[in-house]
Amino acid sequence: MRVDKFLHDMNMGTRTQIRKMIKDKLIFVNDTVVRTGRVKVDPVIDEVRLKDQVIEYQQYFYFMMNKPLGVLTATEDRKQKTVMDLFNKVDLRSDLFPVGRLDKDTQGLLLITNNGQLAHDLLAPERHVDKTYEAVVTGKITDQAVEEFQKGITLKDGTTLKPAQLIIEHYSELDDQTVVKVVLKEGKYHQVRRMFGSLGEKVVTLRRTSFGPLELDVGLLPGTYRELTDDEINRLVEG
Repeated sequence: MRVDKFLHDMNMGTRTQIRKMIKDKLIFVNDTVVRTGRVKVDPVIDEVRLKDQVIEYQQYFYFMMNKPLGVLTATEDRKQKTVMDLFNKVDLRSDLFPVGRLDKDTQGLLLITNNGQLAHDLLAPERHVDKTYEAVVTGKITDQAVEEFQKGITLKDGTTLKPAQLIIEHYSELDDQTVVKVVLKEGKYHQVRRMFGSLGEKVVTLRRTSFGPLELDVGLLPGTYRELTDDEINRLVEG
């Protein structure tokens, strides 16, 4: 690839800034000063430097975010804050995007990457990637609801969902609320809320705790993120 594209992909500056770096003879390829952005480099073989700083090429980036409430799962929005607005300038890239979506009033694990093929594979209906949610629900959820989830809930609009796992964690008689876990193999609009709505109950709080092999890092506060580890990336890619 061209050296100016290499530098731009690695967030070393705007195209104008990169042209100036080259003009100022600050860029080197294999210890040879670069005089034009058209110079071709092999990211695997060639060493590219900005003065004394060696720039390692990385094609794909993967981040785990603990999405907070009140933020849109989108790359941009003119009126409301999006998950991309939570990135600092060092990590923010124009090609990053969230994989799937979490509703504005749902928090928890969100994968953000620039690997389009992986995102497509993870969201493909035939892939059936498990997604786990923790929820606080009104009323006392019973074993009958567990059975209905296992059979496949039929929503109020007639849509029949795929079988899902419902785990009852705790019922509070004082609040008349039940803490549950739900494991889905699909991701329809407001699905968890609509599932409990079909039972005549409401979801009070909802948080996604896992997506495929990824588990939400307990150290991630809402609104923060971190890069995935090599092990997490390998498990995602290998499926």
